[in-house]
Amino acid sequence: MSDYTPPKVWTWNQDKNTNRFSNINRPIAGPTHDKELPVGKHPFQLYSLATPNGVKVTVMLEELLELGIKEAEYDAWLINIGEGNQFGSGFVSVNPNSKIPALMDRSTNPPTRIFESGAILLYLSEKFGGAFQPKDLTKRAECWSWLMWQMGSAPYLGGGFGHFYAYAPVKIEYAIDRFAMEVKRQLDVLDRRLAESRFIAGDDYTIADMAIWPWYGALAKGLLYEAAEFLSVHEYKNVNRWTEEIAERPAVKRGRMVNRTWGDKSSQLPERHDASDFDKVAKES
Repeated sequence: MSDYTPPKVWTWNQDKNTNRFSNINRPIAGPTHDKELPVGKHPFQLYSLATPNGVKVTVMLEELLELGIKEAEYDAWLINIGEGNQFGSGFVSVNPNSKIPALMDRSTNPPTRIFESGAILLYLSEKFGGAFQPKDLTKRAECWSWLMWQMGSAPYLGGGFGHFYAYAPVKIEYAIDRFAMEVKRQLDVLDRRLAESRFIAGDDYTIADMAIWPWYGALAKGLLYEAAEFLSVHEYKNVNRWTEEIAERPAVKRGRMVNRTWGDKSSQLPERHDASDFDKVAKES
């Protein structure tokens, strides 16, 4: 048990409780330095990193291109959050919350900014005729509900369980137990849903799958926080079935590579400016 007693007024001690992300965490918003964002040749300019939230958007863009929608072509610029790129003035002007991903649609006049990964998925779907959303309103509501479920649930997985299990400078049993319980409950929610339907929102693959898969699919495959054994992810048979099916989609395979700077070289495409960039990675690997 901790003997810590909260003070009457919290103050930021920058040197206390350091961890992997200490150098980029702070209790204020706004830019720390002036830096304009690069702009490429395509309608969509994405500023991101291949974290689960970033992968949602690159998968969506690649899925749109897979449908033959050429207007979805994009440039993907790397934002290295470990180096504080997200606090540059240009990035903050696109996303005042200083989180990846951030998207600029330069096909509009003036250009349209979109931030928060769920909002980007919805925007891209609406931009292209409701792509990857059901046409029926009742079924679409199911898709929206699961999309919002992901947006509300993932902070417990990443900021809660992931932080205290993998990144916190000390292991706190109460915190790890609290968030492990919640993550396993969430996996059970998904497993029960996927016992009823092929995909999250029903029989068809939607933006709900694109939002949930990079987080919970990666967890099921043991790719997050080295916690597969700890959380017994093999128990969630339906989640694993769904995870494997989505992983085989060509657009998902491409989307996972974009803005990735770690892992096997064959899985990394730090920046993407043309479809041929994937072929270059294959030749170099």
